[in-house]
Amino acid sequence: MRQLEKWTDWLCDDRVGPFSAAIAFALAYCLVQIVVMPLSSHFVGTGVGVDDAEQLMAMRFLAAGYGGSQPPLYTWFGILTASLVGTSILALKIVKYTLLAGGLVASFATVRRLGYSARAATAAMFGLLLFPQIVWEMQHALTHSVAVFCFSSLLLLAVAELQKRRSTTAYVLLGLATAAAMLSKYNEVIFLAALFLAALSVRETREAIFDRRFLISVVVAILACLPTFYWSLTHLGDLLAHSGGLGVAEGGSAAKTLSRGIRGLGNAILNFAGLPATIFAVAFFLARKQSAPPPEAAPWPETLVWRAIGFALLITLVVVLAGGITQFRDRWMLPVFVLLPVAIAMRLDAMGERGRKTQATIVFVGAVMAILVLPVSWYMQVHGGDNRGSIVRMDYASLHRQLTVDGPVGTVVSSWFWIGNLRLVDPDLIVLDDEIPDFAKSIREPAVLVLTDDEEPASVIFKRITEAGYVMDTVHRRIAVPQLGNAPRQVTITRLHKMTPQ
Repeated sequence: MRQLEKWTDWLCDDRVGPFSAAIAFALAYCLVQIVVMPLSSHFVGTGVGVDDAEQLMAMRFLAAGYGGSQPPLYTWFGILTASLVGTSILALKIVKYTLLAGGLVASFATVRRLGYSARAATAAMFGLLLFPQIVWEMQHALTHSVAVFCFSSLLLLAVAELQKRRSTTAYVLLGLATAAAMLSKYNEVIFLAALFLAALSVRETREAIFDRRFLISVVVAILACLPTFYWSLTHLGDLLAHSGGLGVAEGGSAAKTLSRGIRGLGNAILNFAGLPATIFAVAFFLARKQSAPPPEAAPWPETLVWRAIGFALLITLVVVLAGGITQFRDRWMLPVFVLLPVAIAMRLDAMGERGRKTQATIVFVGAVMAILVLPVSWYMQVHGGDNRGSIVRMDYASLHRQLTVDGPVGTVVSSWFWIGNLRLVDPDLIVLDDEIPDFAKSIREPAVLVLTDDEEPASVIFKRITEAGYVMDTVHRRIAVPQLGNAPRQVTITRLHKMTPQ
């Protein structure tokens, strides 16, 4: 036990070269994942999961939007990285773990920049790893949510930097951080609004907002987001493609919709923040016998963060009630609770030995959870999960060989984006599903339709093919694609032909 305490103290207080031990841990952790995950997939011969496969489809071209009700920033990072290391799993992992490391380091840096101890900063960083959606889901799935995590943390750091150094450069950086957060995921508007309202409510940050140079931040943010805003207005169908997943007004009556909405929001909050909140409570309970000074009024940084969390919860509740939303995913709570470990770590700094003991427990549990997740994440990388996750296990090199046995193929069309994995085999291949904007203009012949047993109705892609002016060949070919640890998967292949004008 004493050795574990020494290890925790080392993470909190020591340094590794120019870095604190905590930051060195986070950087080494992400570097290991960047190396191990692509190598494991390469040696086993498997693909990537649903979210990464979607990115592979979109990483082919640079645009202000890519459909699927998601902003483009994550995809832009993917395109940039692929231009340097090629279209590969390595490129996907570099983007994901660079953003994950950025979010962790930014949280640490923010707490330190605001004048709190290194132990508080370390507890804030490792406290984030207590969220299952961060320490687990972001590693084997998710894309845009990783960007939300990173740029929410960077935006708070930009606010801290602005308060410490009221300069034109700081206002420009605030504008860029705001734009990056907005271009990460559209529900990030909740975090932006909450942080802005919190800043207005605190005297120290209110002065920075009322400074005339704040207009620089506003202009920079608008200019950076303008191309995507324009694209969204001209592609409303693509922007709202997944709005049905919110379950708007599905309760029937107003009362039932309200009840389902509140219950759904409560479940999402519990599933997202329940585990870390429990660990925080247990850590505090274990430190209850340690000495603590009398309670003091919270300094302005702590007040700012707690109010931002409160405003985010309030805004989310208003949106749910006003919009009649009844369906939620746990990760949608990320903009609401991403600052919770920061707020708790700050509060503990004012609680003497009791706070230090609680911080140490948070650091220890967060580090252990992250390490325990490593081998499981490697397994998921090559085996995937059940249902849609099984697309990882397919041998896409074999599928590509069978697709091109009768000649080269320029475009592959499918009913959903599992087929994006083919770009790992042929980066020049155009891969489309029904959500790709400008579908008809993107097709390069020869084109084929590839279908397998999945949950997406094939009728949707049939409609897109017809609207694009193509017809399916009357001859269908059935092939068997090998899968890791499972029987071969049956896939249907059909050539597409351009309809001749009547």
